[in-house]
Amino acid sequence: MSKNLFRSILFCFMFALPNWGFSQENLVFSLQQIVERAKSRSPAALRAETRKENRYWNFRFYQSNYNPQLRLNGTLPRLSQAFNNVVQPDGTIEFREVSQNFMDLELGVVQSIAATGGVLSVNSSTNRFDNFLAPAGSPRTQWSGTPVNVRLSQPIFAFNPLKWDKKIEPLVYEESKREFVEEMEQISQTVTQLFFDVLISQINFEIATKNLKNTQEILKIEQGRYNIGTTYEDKLLQVELQVLQARQDLAQASLDLEANSLRLKSYVGINELADLTLVPPGEIPDFTVNVEEAIDYAFQYRAESLGFDRRLLQAESGVANARGQRFNVLMNASYGLNNAALTWVDIFSDPNRQVLFNIGFSVPILDWGRNKARMGQAEANKRLVEYTVEQDMINFEQEIFTKVRNFDMLKDRLEITDLADKVADKRYEISLRRYQNGNVTITDLNIAQQEKDQNRRAYIQSLRDYWTAYFEMRQLTLYDFEVGQLLYTPEAL
Repeated sequence: MSKNLFRSILFCFMFALPNWGFSQENLVFSLQQIVERAKSRSPAALRAETRKENRYWNFRFYQSNYNPQLRLNGTLPRLSQAFNNVVQPDGTIEFREVSQNFMDLELGVVQSIAATGGVLSVNSSTNRFDNFLAPAGSPRTQWSGTPVNVRLSQPIFAFNPLKWDKKIEPLVYEESKREFVEEMEQISQTVTQLFFDVLISQINFEIATKNLKNTQEILKIEQGRYNIGTTYEDKLLQVELQVLQARQDLAQASLDLEANSLRLKSYVGINELADLTLVPPGEIPDFTVNVEEAIDYAFQYRAESLGFDRRLLQAESGVANARGQRFNVLMNASYGLNNAALTWVDIFSDPNRQVLFNIGFSVPILDWGRNKARMGQAEANKRLVEYTVEQDMINFEQEIFTKVRNFDMLKDRLEITDLADKVADKRYEISLRRYQNGNVTITDLNIAQQEKDQNRRAYIQSLRDYWTAYFEMRQLTLYDFEVGQLLYTPEAL
């Protein structure tokens, strides 16, 4: 290969390299597309998925409290070699050398009793003792063990957390599943607001670009009229100022578009170098929301509605907990077989019966009103929760009622602003042609332009308010009124 040919290829490669390294991807999104992307791939959606998973494992951990557990406990080994002080029968102390080892092992099945709060277990254990300084003729190793043993530990008159958890924890888990759906709809609202931030900036940029082009053409017309003496210098200067203002507006619109685009890309998880073009929503869903139906759906499926029952149960459990602290009574019972021998096999040969039973209690005789205060505090807290929940339920219903009425109003407003936008745009086009023909003053044209821009922005703002309220309505009821379908089903999560 000649040097000239090699240089030509290298030059072409270097010329094309910048285009490869800095080429930008052009992405076009509608509102529904950006919402779906945010709900599936955005960092906010991933956090919601992780929270849902965390709550699932919390629920599984709660369920494990009611399942039997197989446990192996022991000490292998416990070696001791030292001089210990040993008290003699006459009260004196002698120091004796000790070199021994003790090992124990226990295998048991433990089952919690949800109805009573007790613990039942079936166990088998063995112990080994080695005395390394045993005198000649004395056994060096001894064994003891319990081939089988049944134990029951039962609190009496005490608070039973297993009983109350069985009522509360399923509600907590059910709440978490509904909260996940609500979080997804909240993501829809957030990304809708960011979408319209960019869209409004995009519209402002288009308006500023068009206004700059129009004012530059108007400036040429005014300069021509000034040259032939049909207009005055102050009007020419006025148009020149409008051109400068239009350039400033375009620069600001470009900056706002870039900033809002970066916020949307960051939230959705799009490469910051990609060019983003948003398509305004075209068709508006044609459906109505019945107030009574919306309230019913909210009370049936919202996490907050389920939380009302959960909060009342937690308040009741607080009273039960306070009541259970009045007395401390614990019954322990054990029945089994045990034995001691010089070999491990002999432990299982003709073992003895082992029976243990005791009831321990702690009852306050005089507590100076401590128990009364504890019960009073729990009862007062329960009443406070009841009153708070009652008020929250009223606010909950009123919020749904207000949001539904607001949604209906926004739909009517959207139709009006859409019509006003079209009328104002047509009026400006007519005013511009009449100005070019000399039939309209520059002031009238400016007024038409301002009204055109205001109505265009008002229409986009109405779109923003409508679609934000649309996704908010879904979040508040967990129901899609457009297709008549529930957003939450217990089997799907």
